[in-house]
Amino acid sequence: MSGRMPDEPPGKPSVPGEPNAVQKVCAVMRVLAAATPRRLTEITAETGLNKVTALRILDTLAQEGFAARASDGRRWRLGPELTALAASRGRPDDLRTLARPSLMRLAEMSGDTVLLSVRSGVEAVCIDREVGSYPIRANYLDIGSRRPLGVGAGSMALLAWLPDRETDAILGIVAQRLGPYPRLGVPEIQDAVQASRARGYVVLLDRVVDTMGAIGVPVRDATGRPVAALSIAALSTRIKSREVALADALRREADLMERERIDGSGIGR
Repeated sequence: MSGRMPDEPPGKPSVPGEPNAVQKVCAVMRVLAAATPRRLTEITAETGLNKVTALRILDTLAQEGFAARASDGRRWRLGPELTALAASRGRPDDLRTLARPSLMRLAEMSGDTVLLSVRSGVEAVCIDREVGSYPIRANYLDIGSRRPLGVGAGSMALLAWLPDRETDAILGIVAQRLGPYPRLGVPEIQDAVQASRARGYVVLLDRVVDTMGAIGVPVRDATGRPVAALSIAALSTRIKSREVALADALRREADLMERERIDGSGIGR
């Protein structure tokens, strides 16, 4: 795949603040990673690209196997080549493999939905989940769903334990993406960061969705940086009534994951 998009003449200087060709491709692939296939109009709306550029990127990705049309012929999804690459990278210390027993234990213990999230730039991505037995389920994330860092308990756990300078830089970018979350502005996220650090875990209730909440903890590497987050999403009343027990269970599982990764593969090496 060429590093320059077809509509960009050779030697054209980049415009400050304008995404380059690789960033445009990455933006399209992030949209394609959503749980459901996307129409071209949705892709342009979510990436900010015009239709001509977005379609050229999609056609090139499709030629290389990284994108494909859905069965209806009008929507786009990730292609098989990405799955093949991911499979070739599969290792025993893969986060999802490592976290699966923890997700299952937490879902059984709580009865609620348990999520595993990782950071991608200034966003958190849900990479796995386990649904508990409680009949009323929280508005949980689909696998592949993204939210700005700080929006949601898992996302907050990935943000709160970063150094202050890095947290501030991220919030400077995230501030422009908080429109869909009117109860979570930068000041509210900053307050939640400090409160989370003080208590050792994140609790967000009724901030993203009415009557729904979540509680989460980071999974850190040997240097203390968060590499993943475990969170439980449930009705706010269920979080409040069991906050300490849920936090303790999450922390135990995160500690176990940290020990296993450090002992087994040296996370962060």
